[in-house]
Order: sequence, then C-alpha cells, then structure tokens
Amino acid sequence: MTVEDVVLVGVDGSPASLNALDWAVRHAKVHGFGLHLVCTYSVPSFTATALDGGYAAIDDTAIQEGARAVLDEAVARVEGCGVRTTSAVATGDAAAVLIELSRGAAAVVVGTRGRGGFAERLLGTVSSALPAHAHCPTVVVPFRQADLDAGRPQRGTSGVRRIVVGVDGSAAAEAALAHAIHEAEIWDAELTAVAGVPVGSGAGILAWLPAAVDHEAVLRDVAEGLDVVVDRALADHPGVQVRRHVLDGTGAALLTEFSTAVDLVVVGSRGRGGFAGLLLGSTSQAVLHHAVCPVTVVTTRRQDEWSPTSVGD
Repeated sequence: MTVEDVVLVGVDGSPASLNALDWAVRHAKVHGFGLHLVCTYSVPSFTATALDGGYAAIDDTAIQEGARAVLDEAVARVEGCGVRTTSAVATGDAAAVLIELSRGAAAVVVGTRGRGGFAERLLGTVSSALPAHAHCPTVVVPFRQADLDAGRPQRGTSGVRRIVVGVDGSAAAEAALAHAIHEAEIWDAELTAVAGVPVGSGAGILAWLPAAVDHEAVLRDVAEGLDVVVDRALADHPGVQVRRHVLDGTGAALLTEFSTAVDLVVVGSRGRGGFAGLLLGSTSQAVLHHAVCPVTVVTTRRQDEWSPTSVGD
C-alpha cells in the first residue's frame, strides 16, 4: 500500500467545516498535497410501520441532492486555490467513512465548534472517534462564532508559525514529536516540546512520594529524559531548533494553555482498536475538548499495521 499525497477533508456545510476546509487548503499548499473533499449522509433503511404492517422504504434522493449541494459549495470555495481537488458524496456514518478513507491519506481534517470552552462534536462523533481510529494524523480545527461575529480571524487559519508538542516518553508521544519536527520544517515554525509533571500541592502524581524525595531532582530527571528523546528525534533534522520545557502540571492542562499562544498543538494517542479505541487517551481527549487552536492527533496505528509483527495478522 502506498499513501497518497492527499489531505482528506470532511465537510457538512457548516461554518465550522468550511473553516476547517480553509485550514486544509493552506496545509495542502505548504506540503504540496492534493485535497479530497467528502460529504457523507446516512438514512435508516425503513421508517415507521406502514398501513399494511410492513415498513416503508425511504427515498434518499432529496438527502443525496442536499449532500451534493454541500459538496459543490465546498468545491467552489477552493476553486482557483492552486491545489488539485477531488470530491465525493458517500453514504454511511461520517466517522466510519473517513476512517476507512484515511488509509490512503496523508492527513484528515475536520472542524468542531467551541461553546463555553468545550469542543462540540461535529459530523456526529467524528471529532471524537476519528482521531482514535484514523490511519493517518487527524487535525481538528476549532471554530468560534464569536470570532466571526467580531471580525476576528479564526485561530491558526493564517498559517503555522508556532507549534507545541506534548512529550511523555511513550511511543505515541515520540511519533507526535517526529510529526511536529516535520511540520516545523515544512512551515519554518518555532517548535516547543513540553513535558508535564504535576508536582503541585497535594494533587500531583508525586504527592505520594516520601517527603525525603527531592521533587526538584525528579523534575531535573524528567528534563534530562526529555533532552534525550528530543535530541534523538533531531538526529536527522540538524536545522530544527526545539525549545524544551518541563513544567508543573498535567500534559492536558499545559497543552491547552499553550494553545492560546501557538498555531498548532500536536499530541500523540495510541489509537487502540475495539471498544477501548473509541476513547482517546485522557490527554489527547482533553486537549481536543479545550484547545483554542488546531490540534493534530498522531497515532502509531499505521506503523503498527505495517510492522513485521503485524504481517499475517
């Protein structure tokens, strides 16, 4: 299998999805990728009981035409942008369709609308299920109506100049770091790697340690570990500089705070299969729900699928 140089974008006609489309256009341009726009729809196989006790089939012609109109609007929006574009209307659950199509994509982009600091799921459960199950990095682009009403640009839509990535020593976080380094090279962006260690009063994970343990020494040890991981990841990228911070707090809280000052947050997630895979790790889930800038969720799913141990499974 070869991965196509294409950015997959889910559109549903909402301002949030069109905002995500605008972000995807810039992403595709910088990377030299194409765009593939998808609008999905689904209908039940039958309606209420008919007079004869059977079920009346639904004619989905009107719904299909509506989906086609949404797709045509999205295609018209990117016309002339200089990016090769294809499009398709698909039937089925939006998340399931995009997950399957992500097998052949370099990235998949969807939008969400923020209300009261929380990310509202758009396109059904797409912004929740997709990052956990996609076979490529997923970018969730937040949209805020208040910014539109005030004439302010949406966060991250003017390009990527500052990136922050969460690093915790896991394989998924190392994949996120590698992705963030690549994005920093492509965008010529500043990159910051952050490790969170909640050592604050009482609630921190180090609160159970004996009083004799030097918490500052623990933080220094984590900082040394972060340097090792980052330096290893930079071995083939001598031109990239990475700021490193080990801070008191959880990864989710720190990355959410950083999202107010950067243009892209990158976070890793194991993306496990089965029921467990419906839920992202606590950090990536929390960041998606609270970040105010676009968030890229990177999983190891694709490399796991093509690892030597997976052959024949």
